[in-house]
Amino acid sequence: MTLLTILLLASVTFGTRYLFLEDRLPVRLGPNLRLLLSYSGPSVLTAILAPILLVRDDQLFLSLSNPYLWGAAAAILAAYKSGSVYWTIGAGMLAFIAFGQLI
Repeated sequence: MTLLTILLLASVTFGTRYLFLEDRLPVRLGPNLRLLLSYSGPSVLTAILAPILLVRDDQLFLSLSNPYLWGAAAAILAAYKSGSVYWTIGAGMLAFIAFGQLI
């Protein structure tokens, strides 16, 4: 049953991506739908990151001793200042490791 579910999900994912990425097919998205889909990346990223950053032991963890928050704050600041993915990742990881060692 699990293998069947994985195969079905893989085929749905491949099918939807193939329809919109293949230039020879006559399927085109309108400008409103393109604008709507531009929000899907940040939405999915937020849904993945928020529980990692803010929840520990099934409770909200908004403490100054939370190294995940310090890493996220450093990454946000680096992204704002530099615009570089490499600086953003490096600053976030460095802050996370530094505050994880201090606390």
